[in-house]
Amino acid sequence: MPEPSNSPLRVLFCIGVNQNFFDLPTGQGKSVWDGFTTMLTQLHELPGVTVLGTIDDDQHMVGPSDSWPWTCYVLADVVDQPTVAAACNLFRTVQVGEHRLWRYMKIEARLGRPLPEPEAVR
Repeated sequence: MPEPSNSPLRVLFCIGVNQNFFDLPTGQGKSVWDGFTTMLTQLHELPGVTVLGTIDDDQHMVGPSDSWPWTCYVLADVVDQPTVAAACNLFRTVQVGEHRLWRYMKIEARLGRPLPEPEAVR
């Protein structure tokens, strides 16, 4: 059965760490982490975004991730595509020292809809 048109989008935000992060002198990565946590806070507070879960694979993946597999993921229900774009734009606006977060990390969003729950799960 198709989802009603007013249903939120199910969005998987895929986040990678760029080589610029790994080129930082030892001890200077904390400012990037601080910027990343600021971005996560702003994402949670963005009207129309309901974060459903996160996963961070930094213990099993070392080095830059320019594409799949990504370093971390955020699964969310988002009201519409402009709000998805606003969430991605946080990487352009969150300040990290004299740069923006996008210098050290990248984001891509996959948009879809939830799969139906099987009867046995309901």
